[in-house]
Amino acid sequence: MAMAMPRSLPLLLLLLLATPFLLSLSLASARDEDLDYIIDNAGDIPANDPEGWLQEGSPEDDSDSDSEDLFDDPSSSSDSDAEIDEAHVVPLTASNFSSFLAARRHAMVEFYAPWCGHCRALAPDYAAAATNLVEHNLDVALAKVDATEEAELAEAYGVQGFPTLLFFVDGVHKEYPGERTKDAIVAWITKKLGPGVQNVTTVDDAEKIITGDDIAVLAFLHSLSGAHSDELAAASRLEDTVNFYQTTSPDVAKLFHIDPEAKRPSVVLLKKEEEKLVVYDGEFRASSIAEFVSANKLPLITALTQENAPAIFDSPIKKQILLFAVASESSKFLPIFKEAAKPYKGKLLFVFVERDNEEVGEPVANYFGITGQETTVLAYTGNEDAKKFFLSGEMSLENIKEFAQDFLEDKLTPFYKSDPVPESNDEDVKIVVGKNLDQIVLDESKDVLLEIYAPWCGHCQTLEPTYNKLAKHLRGIDSLVIAKMDGTNNEHPRAKPDGFPTILFYPAGKKSFEPITFEGDRTVVEMYKFIKKHASIPFKLKRADSSVAQTKSSEGSGPADHEKSSNLKDEL
Repeated sequence: MAMAMPRSLPLLLLLLLATPFLLSLSLASARDEDLDYIIDNAGDIPANDPEGWLQEGSPEDDSDSDSEDLFDDPSSSSDSDAEIDEAHVVPLTASNFSSFLAARRHAMVEFYAPWCGHCRALAPDYAAAATNLVEHNLDVALAKVDATEEAELAEAYGVQGFPTLLFFVDGVHKEYPGERTKDAIVAWITKKLGPGVQNVTTVDDAEKIITGDDIAVLAFLHSLSGAHSDELAAASRLEDTVNFYQTTSPDVAKLFHIDPEAKRPSVVLLKKEEEKLVVYDGEFRASSIAEFVSANKLPLITALTQENAPAIFDSPIKKQILLFAVASESSKFLPIFKEAAKPYKGKLLFVFVERDNEEVGEPVANYFGITGQETTVLAYTGNEDAKKFFLSGEMSLENIKEFAQDFLEDKLTPFYKSDPVPESNDEDVKIVVGKNLDQIVLDESKDVLLEIYAPWCGHCQTLEPTYNKLAKHLRGIDSLVIAKMDGTNNEHPRAKPDGFPTILFYPAGKKSFEPITFEGDRTVVEMYKFIKKHASIPFKLKRADSSVAQTKSSEGSGPADHEKSSNLKDEL
């Protein structure tokens, strides 16, 4: 005999099935109410929309902003995204990254973030470049990695910003330095894959190279084709600022100071400098040869000019020791500086900056915060993290050598320009200075919005009341910090302004990545939506009127009123 189903069971099932829908509807309503509250109280409705706030993506909204609406489905794609043919761009993760590189000699990999506007702008060009290279049967593959999903992989390859394009030859990578267009990417890769080594068969040709090239690399081989020639060509593509040559002629080898009876393959680097000849004694592999050339192509001391600045600051040797001295004092200190550099060849770059040179000395000194004409030695970690350290004490050989050794071993304390740390910091907008940025902005437990401003900047002055109003609306949210820093008196390698004001967002738990730049309209609503979208820790507004409303509703309310109030959104 079948058991009769209780009449209440279908109703119970219906309620259980409906609960997730009702809950999601309730949450969506809550989110909308928070946004509506900000819109109603921001006071920054644009002049072209006096009746209300245009929703992004509506027919009336013809702005060219690339920011997405706060409540858009992140999995949905825009029409422009749908038109991009990425059939020849290989998506990579940690699980297939190594096997992808192992299966091919040449590859370009883009590390990107889905929220990055520059990445979205690059996408069609990158996809078109991949298609073009496949159509021309070139031995290279283009791939991409979502760095927000593959954080460890991005960190392993030193990714600091987005997009980052790395070119791999036999697993050894070099950052792509060119324009982010299809034609530029195709042209650069095509050159990399082309014949990078020139044959030298006569003494006349060799003499022209010796007199004409500032730097040249020559390999003395048994044959102008084959495995050794291929390795040399691969090395030339990794180090594309130096001309590579190969020869089988003992007479040519002799002109390049190679013993004609020497064991082949042999490699030398020739320079028009005090140290004219450097002999390579490592394994005959492309990556090793390229590293040798990169480490030795610059002289022991490089005098900074506009022409050689890219070679210095983009060198694989990132750590630099810089001497700032006026021209009249340089003869006194350069011999000491040069002697100190000798033990660190290939490990540190030693650079001389003529302090009173208006073309180079002034702007470089200003960049490093050096004032006055006093002779100064500083250490610099390179553009990626931009830490600097000043030598104190006497400008002697022993002092400079000890300073360089401590720098190499990461024993020095970095110097940042900084105002004093404020004694109290209780306002809605927190004051950040160079000395407390680590504690406030890089706190992994907080989502942080930071405005970098200049006191003299008119745009910054215009933004101030809006920024203060935003902070007032968001105060009391423990997981969120709204802050500002005077960019003229304070500096930090993790807070680099791109003009004033620069507004950066540092999501909680992701402080090892570059901050997200706010590029929208500087209104309370747009900045709120930006924060809400990128915050790692979800939050709800703590409205100033909520406690008052609760008090009024509780006074004289009966059971029916209490039941109604319990259905209202919790406004905290």
